[in-house]
Amino acid sequence: MADIVISQEAKIIDGKDIANKIKDELKEQISQYVAQGNRSPTLTAILVGSDPASQTYVKNKMIAAKYVGIVSNTIELPESTTQDELLNSIKKLNMDTGVDGILVQLPVPNHIDERTICNAVAPSKDVDGFNEVNVGRLALDMKTIVPATPLGVYELLRRTEISTFGKNVVVIGRSKNVGMPTAMLLHTDGNHESRGLDATVTICHRNTPPEQLKRHCKYADIIITAVGKPGLVQRDMVKPGACIIDIGITRVAAKEPGKTKLVGDVDFEEVRKVAGHITPVPGGVGPMTVAMLMSNTFMVAKILAKARQVNNCNGTN
Repeated sequence: MADIVISQEAKIIDGKDIANKIKDELKEQISQYVAQGNRSPTLTAILVGSDPASQTYVKNKMIAAKYVGIVSNTIELPESTTQDELLNSIKKLNMDTGVDGILVQLPVPNHIDERTICNAVAPSKDVDGFNEVNVGRLALDMKTIVPATPLGVYELLRRTEISTFGKNVVVIGRSKNVGMPTAMLLHTDGNHESRGLDATVTICHRNTPPEQLKRHCKYADIIITAVGKPGLVQRDMVKPGACIIDIGITRVAAKEPGKTKLVGDVDFEEVRKVAGHITPVPGGVGPMTVAMLMSNTFMVAKILAKARQVNNCNGTN
């Protein structure tokens, strides 16, 4: 593993390139899997409402699924869908042996409780890793389905050979789907089932005073931010050679009238002058999230296929 490096300008961690390599690996593995007589893995996404960003996210996931050899389907429900109607749709997918992975695109409309919906997805088919059973297993350092974005961060660090053992890491953001599981993966024991990264982790959030956030960041070997607040991480908060992973994404006005652009939480142009490694936005963690969702889908497909084989041998349904 490479130590944190100090250079005149940070090395760009190309998440798009790494994600493409992962998808190519999955494509080959799934091709071999199907050639051995197994059916293709399947993924069903449920999209409630017509939020443009959610529609784009689901579309990108379906494109990636097709590329790697996963048969995908999207169930589109109107904004007016009740919670009970959505739960019924999930129940049908849970019972359908032809469906391997299930995801409900978040956020759901305000009249639907997100936690209830996440828990309704069968843990064995929960490719997002949001069911409380999978979250609990991650917290207990057990093998489980890890949420795709934290898993993408894990793979970025691993494949870029950024040293994490004993390093100081600051995670900015404590969301239950991104910040918390990212911190868990980083601090847990590499010898246990979750194959954690053995770092010393500090979690900062909206109630961390700015001067304390700066102090924590200046000691960090790795800063991972997932807040959605442009310009949150400035150059004077980063120690030379630190690795910066920017999960935040916000659409802001561009210089050209009427145009917009995507930015992260980090002042990229300034921070890259002092950091050792840095992810861009877009093109950093985003593509990795989609790639790891495909990886999770293939994983659950194989596990479910083995379970069906055992049940058939035992004469059960």
